[in-house]
Amino acid sequence: MRITSIGHAGMLVETAAGRIVCDPWFTPAYFASWFPFPDNSAFGSAADPAGIRTAEYLFVSHLHHDHFDPHWLSANMSKDTTVLLPDYQVPDLRDELEKLGFRNFMQTRNREVTELPGGLRILIDALITPTDGPLGDSGIAIDDGEVRIFNQNDARPVEDGPVAAFGPYDAHFLQYSGAIWYPMVYDFPERMKATVGRRKRENGMARALRYVEQYGAKQVFPFAGPPCFLDERDNLFAINDFDDDPANVFPSQLAFLEFMREQGHDNGHLFVPGTTVVLGADGKCEMEQVPQAQIDEIYGDRRTYLTNYQKRAQPQIDAMHAGLPQDKSDLVGQLKEWIEPLLAWADHTCAGLNGRILLETADPATGEVDDQIVFDFLTRTIGTWDGEAECRYKFRTDRPLIEHLVRTRTPDWVNELFLSCRFQASRKGPYNEYIYTFFKSLSEEHMTYVEGYYAESSDVTDLAKAEGYAVQRHCPHLKADLTRFGTVADGVLTCSMHGWQFDLASGRCLTSDDRKLVARPLTAEDGELPEISGSTQIPAEAPAVVAGN
Repeated sequence: MRITSIGHAGMLVETAAGRIVCDPWFTPAYFASWFPFPDNSAFGSAADPAGIRTAEYLFVSHLHHDHFDPHWLSANMSKDTTVLLPDYQVPDLRDELEKLGFRNFMQTRNREVTELPGGLRILIDALITPTDGPLGDSGIAIDDGEVRIFNQNDARPVEDGPVAAFGPYDAHFLQYSGAIWYPMVYDFPERMKATVGRRKRENGMARALRYVEQYGAKQVFPFAGPPCFLDERDNLFAINDFDDDPANVFPSQLAFLEFMREQGHDNGHLFVPGTTVVLGADGKCEMEQVPQAQIDEIYGDRRTYLTNYQKRAQPQIDAMHAGLPQDKSDLVGQLKEWIEPLLAWADHTCAGLNGRILLETADPATGEVDDQIVFDFLTRTIGTWDGEAECRYKFRTDRPLIEHLVRTRTPDWVNELFLSCRFQASRKGPYNEYIYTFFKSLSEEHMTYVEGYYAESSDVTDLAKAEGYAVQRHCPHLKADLTRFGTVADGVLTCSMHGWQFDLASGRCLTSDDRKLVARPLTAEDGELPEISGSTQIPAEAPAVVAGN
């Protein structure tokens, strides 16, 4: 098996039974705020040095635009390829690919082996909670009869049974640097931002290492991030980690590889565009690395590298801004017509938010606020802010971005606006997960799925024991199995998947105000329950109330 990096989460997997191209991304994403790092444009060019355009199979893990590149796929990828589809609860991914002209689909079943011609076997682990990517994220395991690999990319599996059973793995490809806008866009004091950033960086790498240890592959390849930010507007260029800042939430591959070595793992490898690894039976691993001079150019002086990259990318950035609506429309009226019918029956979402969100739009030329729009989840209405009603969350962004989202009826603002980092935010009180789930559910189909998921999740019967308490076995946040990811100390249960904490005596969430753990004293009737007894601790530099996004 031969695997070539084509940049970010993209790779070409070549086997005797066929080639699989995974997550090819070459077009700037999220209002041209994200660019692949390092520059991978050569692999998306007409020269096609890796031969990805005619691969027999295409795997797109999810609809985030640093994985799903509709512009490039439409113009370049053969429509005769067979698309390997994750088993999602909403059909968005297939619908979008069909719009691009793809017509051959292999619909897999979640966490079940799919046999492909020539003896190729795959297993796709589809994550389907409302907080998983754009209502779905996935990883793919591939077996060609001699070699098995797991391309986890940026999925975060909470149960490893079928994926682990598909192994053991010769190679594991995974994200270690998340896609996030927190804490950069918030109006926190700089010292607090640094504290939170340091914690996010440490926790992200620790979580990735836990997956490395969980699957125990012979070789490990960190990839799928971070991106780079090349636009000077919205202070994006400053987000880049130029010199391994411990408070920057976007560590480089080199930083994670060093972290692995510090933790006793020396089987990690740099995986940048052009890196090729050849895997064979009996643990064979041959690396074809890009020249050292190229690596030094990328990582030696990142500011210079990114400044030069910025110059090449400036026409794309300018074109994005020029293509946004420049006139003003009745945003409040359009949002009322669009969103209020959804709020009318979104009982779980409205109860979870239980307050108001203020959205301010600003003139990009002057920075002056020109509209103040309230999303009121108490009255389930959209209107103009009266200047007095309390709004627990506030967002401010340039008006053309909102004009675009509203006019196109974009159902997922997380996959456009929020990941772009082209906004500012403030909040009163702790993180409320329902907010961002709401902003990715702005269609009847999305909201129906989210409401159904919340309704189904409210019935908790699967229990575990922890320090004399019977508690729900799966974390209220992302359903992680707490017998695997949970730790207990001083009456506090911590889920190490994302660092969420719960008070055992009351079930109260110490991280967010919209989640509660089912917890009560153990009784004889509980019988034998699995135990939560892990020992890994989440770093405690930052207060629990800032552990969200």
